[in-house]
Amino acid sequence: MKISVRAFPALLAAALLLGFTSLSARADTEGHFDRTLNVTGPVDLDVQTGSGDIVVHPGTSDKVEIHAKVHASGWHVGGDVEQRIQEIEKNPPIEQNGNTIVVGHTQDRELFRNISISYDLTVPAETKLRSASGSGDERIQGINGSADVTSGSGSLQLSNIGAETHARSGSGDIELQSIRGSVRASTGSGSIHATGVAGGFTGSSGSGDVRVEQTAAGDVEIGTGSGTVEVRGANGAVHVQTGSGNITAQGQPKGDWKLRTGSGDLDVQFPATAAYELSAHTGSGSIHTTQEMTVQGTISARELRGKVHGGGSLVEVSTSSGSINIH
Repeated sequence: MKISVRAFPALLAAALLLGFTSLSARADTEGHFDRTLNVTGPVDLDVQTGSGDIVVHPGTSDKVEIHAKVHASGWHVGGDVEQRIQEIEKNPPIEQNGNTIVVGHTQDRELFRNISISYDLTVPAETKLRSASGSGDERIQGINGSADVTSGSGSLQLSNIGAETHARSGSGDIELQSIRGSVRASTGSGSIHATGVAGGFTGSSGSGDVRVEQTAAGDVEIGTGSGTVEVRGANGAVHVQTGSGNITAQGQPKGDWKLRTGSGDLDVQFPATAAYELSAHTGSGSIHTTQEMTVQGTISARELRGKVHGGGSLVEVSTSSGSINIH
């Protein structure tokens, strides 16, 4: 097809206009709102957002400060979106009944269609928290109450939590520090890293690594599809299973230990004075121990059974093809 020289400027102008229209359709539209709520005691806080982030940190004991960013972007921007954001700014999704505060819950799906809200909340240390984001990240720190935190795909970071903690993500990583209570953590494919856990720990990942350090007694139960597992400072029962990763476990066998991996190595460390009954098996690797024990049954390169310091809790370790070290 031939284009005349005279027609070219008009075509160029039309193309530029179309480009600007497309860019306008993808332009970001933002808003915000701020609220301060007075409280007189421990706070029960419930926060929810569709795809934004959630940040919670401690402040004074008499108020909850809410700072929110409202955001709409991409091809969905246009039409009445600015009007809807203004409506949200005027009437934000916040409800207060005494010291019980609910943020982000709404039944008006049309008003919040294609709009995300990120929350930054300053709360009293004496706060019990439930939070959920559809796909955003969450960072929670410095509350003395329990925490129940969920994200569809974002990462979770929780630190200095004073009570029982639950953390769940569909695929993001989970990082926990200084939790003064039991922990339940799960992710579809991310990793879990927990330090300073003063209580029991239950963790699972579809394929990521799981690393836990305990500072107080409590049972440990961990499962991962293929990741590496590390347990430090255990002082109770320990049950670990991974499809193909290595397992390292250190602590006091105050309850039964059961460590199983499909093809990885196992490295187990006990205090020199620990008393336990050992049952170790490998399909094709080797078994090595530095502990003196009373052997039961037949000794072989693939299986070892015996009692250390007269026996105690059962320590059962097995791998299909890896090596086992007990020291």
